[in-house]
Amino acid sequence: MTGDAPTLLYIHGLNSSARSMKARQLSAVMTSLGMGEQLRVPELHHHPRQAMQQLDEAIQALGRPLLVGSSLGGYYATHLAQRHGLKAVLINPAVNPHQLFDGFLGTQQNLYTGECWELTHDHIHALGELEVPAPQDPARYQVWLQTGDETLDYRRAERFYRSCALRIQAGGDHSYQGFAAQIPALLSFAGFAPTLLQDVDLSAL
Repeated sequence: MTGDAPTLLYIHGLNSSARSMKARQLSAVMTSLGMGEQLRVPELHHHPRQAMQQLDEAIQALGRPLLVGSSLGGYYATHLAQRHGLKAVLINPAVNPHQLFDGFLGTQQNLYTGECWELTHDHIHALGELEVPAPQDPARYQVWLQTGDETLDYRRAERFYRSCALRIQAGGDHSYQGFAAQIPALLSFAGFAPTLLQDVDLSAL
């Protein structure tokens, strides 16, 4: 994609999908604004190496997108933001997930596609290859956390991203309740014009 128009790359989490609620809400808003082509929501492969290849291809197509990463997608987004010098919004992001997954080896099932697959030591090793230092540039990162996250301890992300712009809400859950209401703020961070944001209609989400 050419030109200076802002673009977005949404990165879903483990056993999630381009069909997830946040992905569909963001897609609906972008389509309603006539800018659906400025968003990519790839259906990621379960293996990190294949997923990263998909994401690198999406970044190449979009130019310099704002990365929007949820859960494991937040871990991917952190790696990509540092490698490519991009901005990122991280939503209940996983921190060093290769340190957390050993007890979950074996058969997994995608919650949206129904696909069954095997989480192996190679997956965990590949995740470890993506580890990067904690980002130090608060201007390039927003980290959105909800304390009611039942899957990941938000305090782990709070510590890791302590130099970034943190937005911590009490309650909520791992899916990040109230995401739709935050889409205008997300688009503003991506660089969309303030006049355009006035046309965002959240009533149907």
